[in-house]
Amino acid sequence: MSDRLKQLLEHKIVAILRGIEDRHADAAGQALIDGGIRLMEITLNTQGATTMIHRWRSRFDGQAIVGAGTVLDLKMAEEAVAAGAQFIISPNLDEEVIAYGAEHGVSVWPGVMTPTEIVKAWKAGAEAVKLFPMGTLGTKYLAEIRGPLDHIPIMATGGADLHNLGEYFGAGANAVGLGGKLVNLEWVREGKLELVTERARQFVDAVSKL
Repeated sequence: MSDRLKQLLEHKIVAILRGIEDRHADAAGQALIDGGIRLMEITLNTQGATTMIHRWRSRFDGQAIVGAGTVLDLKMAEEAVAAGAQFIISPNLDEEVIAYGAEHGVSVWPGVMTPTEIVKAWKAGAEAVKLFPMGTLGTKYLAEIRGPLDHIPIMATGGADLHNLGEYFGAGANAVGLGGKLVNLEWVREGKLELVTERARQFVDAVSKL
């Protein structure tokens, strides 16, 4: 088990920052860290994502693990690794991305939906997978596939909030990916960083009790 997978399984939350402006990124990242978040990704379809990832690596060194999200193909994986991403998350399964991550010591958690995709990702070398879109699939789906696939760590992404976290982990999730329910960009833009920190703390406290 890699250090990165250990951290995912320990902290259980990956904060997803999509569409954040560069001028707000550092304050948002610090607010999440202050609330106890330890794994954060900036999606590559965010303008200036690689610049922010590169800066976060030094700024938050020792405080958080910084990754790249929405990595769709090999070219994007190369950009993410060059920027210093410590993990890569995708909405899709691309075996070239998994192989590239392995070559460069970067964990890749690809997006999957079906049992076939989950096993294919596992055989390709992914230590964990991102089950997506969970908001549509639902926790009953996760519970059903957990029976035969209980050996593969799953990060459930989509639809999770403070009220249903217990259902997600009860159905077999090992971690969750959280976007807007965790990172309210309007609060960030309005400078209400204490609200961002408090929301993060609420999620961290909730998963610690599961």
